[in-house]
Amino acid sequence: MTAKTPIALTIAGSDSGGGAGVQADLKAMSANGVYGASVITAVTAQDTTSVTAVHEVPSEIVAAQIDAVLSDLSVDAIKIGMLFSAANIEITAEHLTSFEGPVVVDPVMIAKSGDTLLQDAAVEAMIRHILPRAAVLTPNLPEAARLLGEPEAQSPYEMAAQGQRLVAMGPAAVLMKGGHASGASCVDVLVNATGVIATCEAPRVETRNTHGTGCTYSAAIAAQLARGLDLSAAVTTAHTYLQSAIAAADDLYIGSGHGPVHHFHGQWT
Repeated sequence: MTAKTPIALTIAGSDSGGGAGVQADLKAMSANGVYGASVITAVTAQDTTSVTAVHEVPSEIVAAQIDAVLSDLSVDAIKIGMLFSAANIEITAEHLTSFEGPVVVDPVMIAKSGDTLLQDAAVEAMIRHILPRAAVLTPNLPEAARLLGEPEAQSPYEMAAQGQRLVAMGPAAVLMKGGHASGASCVDVLVNATGVIATCEAPRVETRNTHGTGCTYSAAIAAQLARGLDLSAAVTTAHTYLQSAIAAADDLYIGSGHGPVHHFHGQWT
């Protein structure tokens, strides 16, 4: 008998620039000590400055990828990122019905460049089919506001309140990410139906190289859940990893826009 290798699966879009999406997810999963598998839902022509094209992967191919991975690999946790369309949202939910492990949902809607990564018509499908499947939902402040139809939260108190309103929409827990807020510190608030269960705070790093932070964070959480940590420990461990990756981002010289974080800051510089 040999020890089982922890496995996490990312279901997300491809970023040709390598800083976000499936590419960032697989880097983060590997850096956090798990084997990463992938299902690609869309192919983007993307770099550090913009998204110039998006090609949706047909839903039957998305379904075939999910079935192929889950029929052979013993997946411990799943991260869901960019799904892009209602069709791919619905097929993803349908083909995960038998999966019993934790699912981390990053409701990817807008790229760092401002380009749209979720069709307007797909937001309601996301709420109906994906949010109830989430062990934890990880929205940034604009994404949480859009899902709720409310203004963006302006304080950790408002973040916690919005997080609980999102929990009422189906997720078991919500991690409200404060990266889009202002101030010297960045505060993330993890809540469930009973209230705040963890708060992560770190000094805000002055860098433009933050492309893929949301993807990286949620993938790292999924990796730590795959390793057997409980949700609070998985979030705090992933938060520490992400903050180090952001702090090391300026050690990389990638592109002319918003460069990526340094996923492998612990391995090479």
